[in-house]
Amino acid sequence: MLVYLGICALLAFLAALSAVVSAVPPAPTFHLAFAAGAMPLIFGAIIHFVPVLTRTGMPARPIHYLPIPVQLAGITTPLGLAGTLPAWSLHVAATVVVLAALLLISWISRRLRATLGGPHPGARWYGAALLCLFFAVSLVPVWLAKPELRTALRLFHLHLNTLGFIGLAALGTLPVLLPSALGKLDLGAADRLRRDLLPATVGALLVAAGASSGPWLALPGALLLLWVVGRNLLAWYRSFGFTAIVGTGATAALLAATLGLALLLLLGMAHGAGLLPARLSIAGFVAAFLLPLVTGTLSQLLPVWRYPGNDSPQRLALRQRLTQNGRLRAVLFLVGGVLLAFDNLAAWLLVVVALALFVVPVFVAIWLDRPRGNDDNSRPI
Repeated sequence: MLVYLGICALLAFLAALSAVVSAVPPAPTFHLAFAAGAMPLIFGAIIHFVPVLTRTGMPARPIHYLPIPVQLAGITTPLGLAGTLPAWSLHVAATVVVLAALLLISWISRRLRATLGGPHPGARWYGAALLCLFFAVSLVPVWLAKPELRTALRLFHLHLNTLGFIGLAALGTLPVLLPSALGKLDLGAADRLRRDLLPATVGALLVAAGASSGPWLALPGALLLLWVVGRNLLAWYRSFGFTAIVGTGATAALLAATLGLALLLLLGMAHGAGLLPARLSIAGFVAAFLLPLVTGTLSQLLPVWRYPGNDSPQRLALRQRLTQNGRLRAVLFLVGGVLLAFDNLAAWLLVVVALALFVVPVFVAIWLDRPRGNDDNSRPI
């Protein structure tokens, strides 16, 4: 399931880039990346990580396959926005996502209560991220029914999805994933996750509210998020040093995503002051944060998902293949995203090259290097 979701996310990103080249309007284009690509993968990752963080058993079958209806809703959304599907399909897609978010929130709550001892604080970040998704998507039928509220609600929806759902899910995962990719411990990660959840959540809500009402709310929200991001960067520098982090492809991409989020928050403040258009800020978010985040995460986790169990030669070979050129990809994504935020549309070429440097090895590994029947780790996921 997770390998499938990872590949589908990459295909969705490629489709979004093709839509950019084809001059498809921004709304369906970016929903290809967010709704059809990132959202189902984040659902799958949450379902994968929560049992680990709560030390509970594997999810039941309905939860395990929950990303599938979410993915169908995510694919429906850009088609509905583009006019390929009727307008009522957007109501159906929003309803499916809202119900899926509620179901997963309920499941996480049960897992938190069932934990022996205290659960890892990272699990609560996923609940907060899903709550942001729930409120963001719940607004879709409202603005479809009341066009006069469309602009304000759309901006709230956009920022609560990007910084609330995607941002909180990422900030809840990175303090655990980056040290794991380095093979080292960050002894302060759990404490930071425990302390930073409230300011990060409040920050995302304030930015979303400020985007639809005024910068006087967005500015303190962005500062709260920057505080959380800065605490992670400082802790990683003290614990590992940036030289060690950029030494491997997966962690270099994760560091680039974190730096990209910090830069985009600063650029978001400039947008709130009327200095940058919103559309270009979204493009920068995709290039400088979402793409290095997903490629860095998949570099580390796709080998585990592809070859579950103990370390094996196949897993190590796949990880080496996926982390190759990781530092170059990280730089291209980060530079491309920042340039896009400054209206340099030629920067899309950097993004395309960076994504191709990851997609080609993934497809070669998945479709050509199929595990043989006598492999110890050839079990289906």
